[in-house]
Amino acid sequence: MPEVSQETKNLISSYEQWVRLQEKKEGRSTIHVDEIASRLASFYEKIRGVIEWKEEHLLKRAAVERSLKRRLLIKTNAQELAEPLVLELIRGGYFPNDFIEDSKIEEVKKILEKYIYILNHSPKPPEEKLKIHLYDWLLGICACEIEAVLSPPIRELALIDYMTEIMKKRIEVGSGGIIQKTLPEQEKEIQTYIAVHRALFKLDNPIVSYHLLRKKYPSWQNLSQEDLEEISKNIYQVWKEIESQLNHPLTEKFYSLCEKYDTLFLILGDIISENPREISKILSHPETLEQKIRHFYQIRLKKLKSKIARAAVFSTISIFLTKMLIAFAIEVPFDKYVLKEFNPTSLWFNLLIPPLLMFFLVVSVRTPRTENLEKVVMEVMKIVYNKERKDVYQIKIPKKRGLVVGFLIFIIYLLTFLVSFGLIYTGLRKLNFSLLSIIIFIMFFSLISFAGLKIRERAKELTVTKEKSGPLSILIDTFSLPFLRLGRWLSKQWSRFNIVVVLITAFFDMPFHLFVEFLEQWRYFLKEKKGEIH
Repeated sequence: MPEVSQETKNLISSYEQWVRLQEKKEGRSTIHVDEIASRLASFYEKIRGVIEWKEEHLLKRAAVERSLKRRLLIKTNAQELAEPLVLELIRGGYFPNDFIEDSKIEEVKKILEKYIYILNHSPKPPEEKLKIHLYDWLLGICACEIEAVLSPPIRELALIDYMTEIMKKRIEVGSGGIIQKTLPEQEKEIQTYIAVHRALFKLDNPIVSYHLLRKKYPSWQNLSQEDLEEISKNIYQVWKEIESQLNHPLTEKFYSLCEKYDTLFLILGDIISENPREISKILSHPETLEQKIRHFYQIRLKKLKSKIARAAVFSTISIFLTKMLIAFAIEVPFDKYVLKEFNPTSLWFNLLIPPLLMFFLVVSVRTPRTENLEKVVMEVMKIVYNKERKDVYQIKIPKKRGLVVGFLIFIIYLLTFLVSFGLIYTGLRKLNFSLLSIIIFIMFFSLISFAGLKIRERAKELTVTKEKSGPLSILIDTFSLPFLRLGRWLSKQWSRFNIVVVLITAFFDMPFHLFVEFLEQWRYFLKEKKGEIH
């Protein structure tokens, strides 16, 4: 019988702990919210989720952060913030009703006190906007910690640590034909840790930053007053250090490598999750483990197809609604009253092409080939059992380009940029598009192209085998790159300045949640008074 590796045994132990925490403890008081108010709030959050589309696993943290920002505008007292914040999140359907213990409110209060203290006692920055950026950064991390307290991610963290431990032993970083180590071991470990977060669960920077902070300060969740004062004094340096780790020159190379092998760990996690207490019996029989790998691979494949379709629908709707708002609020008035040249055909063309492009990108997505499953089975076996000869994954640091080669590449890229945008501009001018409409069309075309690329990348989530690329794909990549780069930049701005989201937050969010809170209190009042009638 093959011997199970120590890392795998540690992973199983963490999953057993997760099972124990899922069991509801008798005799402990839990938080309850009114069912009617909860249904109303949950429906509103679903509508928001369509307009402000995010990956499903990021919705909780986004909701915590949004609620925090709104509430901190009015109050900065942690005692008054904690309970309403938790109740709002449960009402919104982000956490189960009658499951979270009352004691969690006190923990949330302590978290809020910590971050409010850091904000209030951080040194004055040379520029005021730095303080605003620090505020946003800390609030994002605060939201991650609150989410982790209300719903501890034991399985996820265990799998992240497991994959990091295995990958850091296999990855070698160097330059030249013969690999010579050029990256310090600690730096390699941090970059592997970051890449695993992004590859395994598609976690974003606030969550990764929070986990890096916990690595840097093991007592982060229970800081002493002395440590809190020291961190507050040096918070800009701490922030800068974490940002430099997130934006390391080799970050993308580490991510690409971890993305290739994340399927193995996800499927192993699925197998253990099914019944952590019985997993030892399965691992003691490789044939049984192989059957389980094939079974959960098919489940993941089915979920992946569903996830891709959902991502396509929601991202298209989100961009389409924003496009309509911009069209009727800016484009139509500008064409009608400034240029005096309103063209209904160009308007409909402008509205319909982006969703059609997204549809084309999604239907052309290909799922992994048949031989991919065999590779997955073999690789999972390698990580579960002890093996004398370990695989090595190489990351080569690219050589610096010479001046001549660098100049030629720049010229070719500039030409593809001019040709790509030039063709779009010429075609739209022939359809009588105004200059403003052309600019907006190119913006949305780029955003959709980038969103489509992200969905196509998601389709490779289970792919372990190497993909082949032909001359046609090189040609497409060459002329689509300018749109993808523009789309990537715009998507970052979009998340910060989405007009629809800004309007909803400004005019609907606060009144709606005040109404829901009032409704809940009114329902409690009615129940109380009815209870007094005998």
